[in-house]
Amino acid sequence: MNEMVYGRNSFDEALRSGRVRKAYLLKDSSYISLCKKKHIPFEICERKTLDQMSDHKNHQGVIAETEAYELYPLEALLKEENGLIVALDSLKDPQNLGTIVRTVDVVGADGIIYKKHNSVKVNATVAKVASGALEYVKIAEVVNLTAALKKLKEKGYWIVGAAGEAKQSYDSVDYKRNIVLVIGAEGEGISRLVKEECDYLVSIPNNGHIDSLNASVAAGVMLYQVLKDRQQG
Repeated sequence: MNEMVYGRNSFDEALRSGRVRKAYLLKDSSYISLCKKKHIPFEICERKTLDQMSDHKNHQGVIAETEAYELYPLEALLKEENGLIVALDSLKDPQNLGTIVRTVDVVGADGIIYKKHNSVKVNATVAKVASGALEYVKIAEVVNLTAALKKLKEKGYWIVGAAGEAKQSYDSVDYKRNIVLVIGAEGEGISRLVKEECDYLVSIPNNGHIDSLNASVAAGVMLYQVLKDRQQG
């Protein structure tokens, strides 16, 4: 099944990966000559048509119909040493997923796991927020996250879950080994069964008045802590 992506960065990366099947452009778009050169079918549209196609998101005058994003088997994310995977437990907001995808690419992590059911999926909003990073990040969709974490532990990964109530600080863990960072659902956190699979439950210090950080912000803080630890040797 084809998908729709919108915005220049998403279009450029989908074009680079060869996934664009048709483009929808404004009449003065700089992409017209490029589509002609690459023999990509395109349709000239009014701005209001692009607004409707993108549900009035910021499409920047370009929308592409693309081949569906390729999902990977869990095994494709594994490394023998210093592996780094982000596992998402029932995340619902595509903005959060898109931001996490972008951060995963920036820090050089190996990919993302999310549940097949009761979770946000890769869609046009995710692709737009990820600003092209979706083309480089491996995502595995699993039926049972608990079972996936068990399998990762058998492969030598240590599971670190972000939990606001945890007593251990996120920066006190030894991240210089194979790591899975678990981020919970917005407002709900990590489920009980997933918590039971975690080797560490950690929290990020909170000196403010709200309960916890946004899921994508928490993921970013923890990913950069892993990066910092590993760079320091």
